[in-house]
Amino acid sequence: MLANTPAPKQIKQLSLKEIVFGLARVPGTQRLIFGGSDFLVQDVDFAAEKPEPKPFAGGHESYVTGIAVAGKRAVSGGYDGKLIWWNLDDRSKIRTVDAHAKWIRRVIATPDGSTIASVADDMVCRLWDAETGLLKQELKGHKEVTPHHYPSMLHACAISADGKFVATGDKVGHIVVWEIGSGQSVATLEAPGLYTWDPVQRRHSIGGTRALAFSPDGNRLAAGGIGLIGNIDHLEGPPRVEIFDWRTGTRTHEFSGEGSKGMVERLIFLGDGARLVSIGGANDGFVALLDLETKSVLAQEKAPAHLFDAAPGDSAETLFVAGFNRLAAYEIKS
Repeated sequence: MLANTPAPKQIKQLSLKEIVFGLARVPGTQRLIFGGSDFLVQDVDFAAEKPEPKPFAGGHESYVTGIAVAGKRAVSGGYDGKLIWWNLDDRSKIRTVDAHAKWIRRVIATPDGSTIASVADDMVCRLWDAETGLLKQELKGHKEVTPHHYPSMLHACAISADGKFVATGDKVGHIVVWEIGSGQSVATLEAPGLYTWDPVQRRHSIGGTRALAFSPDGNRLAAGGIGLIGNIDHLEGPPRVEIFDWRTGTRTHEFSGEGSKGMVERLIFLGDGARLVSIGGANDGFVALLDLETKSVLAQEKAPAHLFDAAPGDSAETLFVAGFNRLAAYEIKS
């Protein structure tokens, strides 16, 4: 860790009763759309002196685990396998789609707001028309069971800044990059360091690709999760990030540990892509700043609880985070 780099600093916090799993921000504002363990989708103006969450009209039948904003619409996904389209102007429900056969893990939108991507434990990524809700592509490239014959999970997806590619990552660290227009697979990557199998005490596995992010120029793909775990009943392993030149399949960077433990849940490239923010946690949470040039953890700040999602502000120095019973804003000075 470099002494001259200030740690990420929390500048605002909102305490909540629920656990927040999914977070998105309306561009040009500090209006945050979020959902979690209370099955609701809500929004809050974080620029207000006293932010007050307001629920949307209706909700899911289980945990809300992903939120995306596309124009004047928000799309939420949940453990009920449903995607719900919402009108941001009046918080009303537009449509509900039975999108996946199992739990939805993440929902994201292309930068132009035309397409929604969702991934779920049915091991499928589906691309949806953001305006009509119609299915555009179905992407299948992940096995339903692990090498140890247990059900796998499809936790992560990311879309490139030009909107041409989507990446998906599963429990055993298998990553696929797809061309959005054609639906064809264009690259596969392996990050087995994100997967732990305990063959003795628990006969159980944990980990996987929990976070993915394309660099702004689209040339690099970052994958995050947790390294080797000594006790899989607790997240007693180092947060781990691997970065690839995805077109050649070359692993260019590895970050592991640096004093904290837990799962990387979200990755966000800053500015020109030379630095990367990692958030996540175990019992405690963390916000870490990684430098690709020096291949080092520049700075890190402990959060009071596990963080599950994050959304960048309009300024590269602002980051909004969501987790156990809280939303917060951080100042990231690089």
